[in-house]
Amino acid sequence: QSENILGYYINVERVPNSCRDSPDRIFLKDSKIILGLSMAYYRVHISAYNKAGESPQATYIVPDFSATDLPGQIHVKHQGTNTVVTWTPEYNPKCFVVDWGTSKEDIRMKIVTTATGNFTLDHFQPYKLYKIMVHASNVCQCESFARHEKTFGVTHFYSVEGVPRTGPSNVTILNITKHSALVKWTEIAAKDCLGFLQGYRISYTDLSRAKSLAVTLNSSTTSYHLTGLKEKTIYRVQISGFTNAGEGPATLSQPFSTPKYGIVEALCICVTQHQS
Repeated sequence: QSENILGYYINVERVPNSCRDSPDRIFLKDSKIILGLSMAYYRVHISAYNKAGESPQATYIVPDFSATDLPGQIHVKHQGTNTVVTWTPEYNPKCFVVDWGTSKEDIRMKIVTTATGNFTLDHFQPYKLYKIMVHASNVCQCESFARHEKTFGVTHFYSVEGVPRTGPSNVTILNITKHSALVKWTEIAAKDCLGFLQGYRISYTDLSRAKSLAVTLNSSTTSYHLTGLKEKTIYRVQISGFTNAGEGPATLSQPFSTPKYGIVEALCICVTQHQS
């Protein structure tokens, strides 16, 4: 029934919304709108209307802008069970709006009217990744900040870091030769790191159980070329991740054997018969 539509209602709701009043409605004739929003979380509610009335709402969740921080803007320091957040303002707005939480579902908001650029938070759970966003605004009373606030900085932190609860997955051994092999793996999922993953440790063991530490790699690496292996020997590789709190459990690869004569290549010999 789109030919009978007279226009659209748009509600832009900031998450979290600490105001009891519903956000202002935008009236549109077209099915397109450009919004200038901060980096906070938002829900956009859209409904159509005609002479008979208004349709049910469709809700769009504005996706995260990025997983990365805005560097050098916000600093987090732990003091006992509390966390002190500080920042250096580039200018002096009337207030700052601070959002913090582990996800959209548990995000909390506080309006900070002091010009000192600090805020104390509490009730953090250990081993969980938190996101903090600081927005500058010249409107500080309870209303939607969508038209007023600008994001000053974003950072992520753990109140208490732990060691990874799992090792990497899908550890596979490829390109095996007399003295080398390629190890590949899938990175440890963020929810299993329980802290900021600093890197991986790889070691290998042969049948004589002569264990040797191969290498320590950074967290962005998901493969490594093992060298110095003995020919005609069975090995197993184990890989673990580590955070600032320590090393997690290792993942073991399937056993693999180095050949005696190097890589065996398949050879196809084609024989053609000629009839006389």
